[in-house]
Amino acid sequence: MRPLQDQCQETPLPALQQLFLEEMGAPLSTFFSTFDPAPIGVASLAQVHVATDRVTGQKVAVKIMHPDLEEFCYVDMRTTSLMLRVVKSVFPTFEFTWLGEEMEQNLPLEMDFRHEAANAARCDADFASLKHTTLVIPKVLWAERRAMVMEFIEGARVDNLHYLAEHGIDRNRVAQELSHIFSRMIYVTGWLHGDPHAGNLLIRPRQPNSRSPLNFEVVLLDHGLYFDLPESLRINYAHLWISLLSPPSPAVQADRRKYAYLAGNIDESLYPIFEAAITGRAAMDASNPGEGSIMERGQQTKEEAHRIRTAIAQQEGILSSLFDLLRRVPRRMLMVLKVNDLTRALDASLKTTHGYQRVFLIVLHYANLAVYTDDKLQLGKRYRLEGMSISLARDWFACWWRAKSWSISLRGLEWAADVRGGFAKWQAWGHGLRTQGWRQAWAAANGLDTIEA
Repeated sequence: MRPLQDQCQETPLPALQQLFLEEMGAPLSTFFSTFDPAPIGVASLAQVHVATDRVTGQKVAVKIMHPDLEEFCYVDMRTTSLMLRVVKSVFPTFEFTWLGEEMEQNLPLEMDFRHEAANAARCDADFASLKHTTLVIPKVLWAERRAMVMEFIEGARVDNLHYLAEHGIDRNRVAQELSHIFSRMIYVTGWLHGDPHAGNLLIRPRQPNSRSPLNFEVVLLDHGLYFDLPESLRINYAHLWISLLSPPSPAVQADRRKYAYLAGNIDESLYPIFEAAITGRAAMDASNPGEGSIMERGQQTKEEAHRIRTAIAQQEGILSSLFDLLRRVPRRMLMVLKVNDLTRALDASLKTTHGYQRVFLIVLHYANLAVYTDDKLQLGKRYRLEGMSISLARDWFACWWRAKSWSISLRGLEWAADVRGGFAKWQAWGHGLRTQGWRQAWAAANGLDTIEA
């Protein structure tokens, strides 16, 4: 699927020039003193060219929609919706008509770059209060419906391990920063980028006056698709993750099912499948009754992944249960699950050495923050209604201590995971040195031992 992210078939320059003339009422040469005819990226909706702003002399990125896109997209939307209804009429359990509805709602928005510019501005505002963040949102200089001009930012795909190694960028830290960025969107701001694949993420060395606390920045591109998460979904999903990452007990087991129902409309019968979907692991209660927390389990093995695939393909009732789950889960939750899968894929593509638990620890940090913030809000409402009381003071303290305890525990667990990740790199370096010398040692330590140079 990688070519579909930024290597689609490009539109010839004359067709782009004509579209730009129709959209802006003037040719490209009116706005740009130089315009590179070779695109630097071609996606399904548009392609991007490097140009020089005629007035300011600034190097810019020009995003122009494919000329025939609107005509074919509306045909595709109607065809998709029709086919999904036909399939449902033949196979009633195959309920995916919501896909057609989502496409009809979101695709017209993605085809208006003014909407994308507004999304980017809101995302930038959501991170503006942070003193330190690696996230960079390209500034939009101006946008019309089918053409947009942004500041040009040079970098490489976030999963380009050669680039990371050559610039001394720690791939473990990159994976962690990606988890910080998207966890903040899910649990804190509720404004979620809908397509965070590697083609929409650039990595570059830290720039002067940057807010990044590390030696790199993460540049988030393509802001055409965002989802606004309802507060109730955001908080209940945070509670669910806290319960999944907590040590097992009857109360924790009850919380898992309670919040699976509140966040995903999932009952007892579908809980094991739902748990596997959101964690990417075989259901803990069913497959490993003695290991009730994700944090207690080791790295996913090939056998576990095979067991999940085999169960879906062969075990009677699993596929129909999966369809049932997709019918019940709120659409926004499905979008969250999609983003979870994409971020897990990014972690895998970076060949991290810190263990999959490291990313879960970051998720837990933001889930804890979301729950603590909501608890304070609810306690504040109680104070305004009832005034101060012993019971309210006790609840305030319990709320603070619960959040503080998690925070302290997480710092220790994160430190341990980082030490293990660093040790694993040194092991790879030593093995490479013993087998093939210095060059192989460098490659192995940077995750390049299985990548052709």
